[in-house]
Amino acid sequence: MNDALEPRDEAPAAAGEPLRDDELVPEDDAIIGRALRRSLLVVLGLAVLAVALLAIVRRPRDPAPEHAIETSAPLKVAPPPELAPPPVTFTDVTRQAGIDFVHENGARGLKLLPESMGSGAAFFDYDGDLDPDLLLINGTTWPGDPRPSPPPTSRLYRNDGGGRFTDVSRASGLDLELYGTGVAVGDVDGDGRRDVFVAALGTNRLLLNRGGRFVDVTERAGVGGAPDAWSTSCGFFDMDRDGDLDLFVVNYVRWSKDIDLEVDYRLTGVGRAYGPPVNYQGTFSYLYRNDGAGSDGTVRFTDVSAASGIQVTNPATGVPVGKGLGLLTLDVDGDGWTDVLVANDTVRNFLFRNLGPGADGDVRFEEVGELWGLAYGRNGEATGAMGIDGGFLRNDADLGFAIGNFANEMTSLYLAQGDPTLYADEAIPTGVGAPSRTLLTFGVLAFDYDLDARLDLLATNGHLETEIQAVDPSQSYEQPAQLFWNAGPDARQTFIEVPPEQLGALATPLVGRGSACADVDGDGDLDVVLTQAGRPALLVRNDQDLGHHWLRLRLVGRGMNRDAIGAWVELRAGGTVQRRPVTPTRSYQSQSELTLTFGLGGAARIDGLRITWPDGTVQELPPPAPDRLLVVEQGDAG
Repeated sequence: MNDALEPRDEAPAAAGEPLRDDELVPEDDAIIGRALRRSLLVVLGLAVLAVALLAIVRRPRDPAPEHAIETSAPLKVAPPPELAPPPVTFTDVTRQAGIDFVHENGARGLKLLPESMGSGAAFFDYDGDLDPDLLLINGTTWPGDPRPSPPPTSRLYRNDGGGRFTDVSRASGLDLELYGTGVAVGDVDGDGRRDVFVAALGTNRLLLNRGGRFVDVTERAGVGGAPDAWSTSCGFFDMDRDGDLDLFVVNYVRWSKDIDLEVDYRLTGVGRAYGPPVNYQGTFSYLYRNDGAGSDGTVRFTDVSAASGIQVTNPATGVPVGKGLGLLTLDVDGDGWTDVLVANDTVRNFLFRNLGPGADGDVRFEEVGELWGLAYGRNGEATGAMGIDGGFLRNDADLGFAIGNFANEMTSLYLAQGDPTLYADEAIPTGVGAPSRTLLTFGVLAFDYDLDARLDLLATNGHLETEIQAVDPSQSYEQPAQLFWNAGPDARQTFIEVPPEQLGALATPLVGRGSACADVDGDGDLDVVLTQAGRPALLVRNDQDLGHHWLRLRLVGRGMNRDAIGAWVELRAGGTVQRRPVTPTRSYQSQSELTLTFGLGGAARIDGLRITWPDGTVQELPPPAPDRLLVVEQGDAG
């Protein structure tokens, strides 16, 4: 009960307390009179002011002119002239390289949400000749719509080692007809050949590499998922350190054509349109444990999603929270166990911390995204998160993660604050925030494009809605990619946007979605493929000629994880320490090559090379000569 309403006993006023009515003296009458006169003057003044304001409000006025509200962003900070990005040429070599892939999204006017999301790409060595081949995932038409001839399929292109590709889709068995989205590559059965998992709208697919011919083992392996699910990014990693590769599959939203038509997202003046997933229910992702080969020799997986702790629900409603699009697997806290980051669209991002095996021997995960500062944007808001990548962006002890966001939301750049369990979004002070504000970013990729020993950032951009400019003049459907040059730890801002006039083919406006990198022509630097929604893929050759040294490192592990996914490499050269994980699943629904590329800048000598293998074994190697591809087997003396 409120104490103010309680009866109180009368008591004499203490020193400093106001007197009660029965304690007033005659001299107080004059004081009260003066106070009343002052109060009347104040009331009269307020009345006059109110009348004046009323007259102003009622006075006829011309209507105010209309002003368009323009999107604003923080002012760009001009870099000092001595920190200008180096001149590097990027050349579109798609056609001359033999890539003729065109993405099919099924768009025929209904504006169904999956049409806007595109699909990914994977660089991987499918034939064991040490150069990266290219797999591009395709969608298809909707049931009842006319089918093109030939029908759209995923496409595998074999690299001849010099950047020329031959279409081997049909011969390899990867000419898949499905509404494909993401892709993961890894040797799941330990035979030394890379297998392929394709995420999809509908049943997912696992195909084992049988000497260059891929065989569908989805049903026997138990990884197809629900037939009405919408899976996006996916990746292989060794969650339990038992030597084989487990599988994480990100799911987006609960979707069907009927639900989409019921949601009926519209834009004024445009009509039915693609929209954000705020009106769609979230979903749970899949986590599959690799149990090895069965009696028929086919690898088997067990769905451990519920028991492992990766299913996050809204405590108020009990429905799934996740609306996942991006996936990154790496050891975030340095405890030797691979963790999982999921970029969620319009809800908080997840960081699943790997706690290792429990009392029953099974691995458990704890969701700590909010606790560690990775769940929300810099203002505490859930963002339209798409792709994700990360690494030691400043070559110090602190990890950093970039997440591409929706239009009018700057890219998030989370940096550890001297503590592997504490992050802050530093997009603005690092130079990424302002330039990325107005663009809609899907893929983000951290790679050293100029081989100066620092990780740069590539953003692949493109809007959802074809008619967006009619509604928002600051937007366009096709948008150029952005490249952020890493100016180093001593610069006022870490990243400097490369001017569009210096980007060459990267400045081509695209309906950009996924991205992946690999050295496709064997010259030591990293080339890039960009995917589009409903458009051709773009292969961009890096023609940098800065004279920087480099080392490319291919790891061969023991046991079933021959590609050493989850290993860490530390390279020392020129007074700089670079640390890189072997984690190919990056960007958006895509996978970059497994071979690691270290730029050395002007350093002509490597001072040290240390590998921490997935099983925790540490291997020091004699410093190798630069400017070559080095293949290292676990336990090798070098």
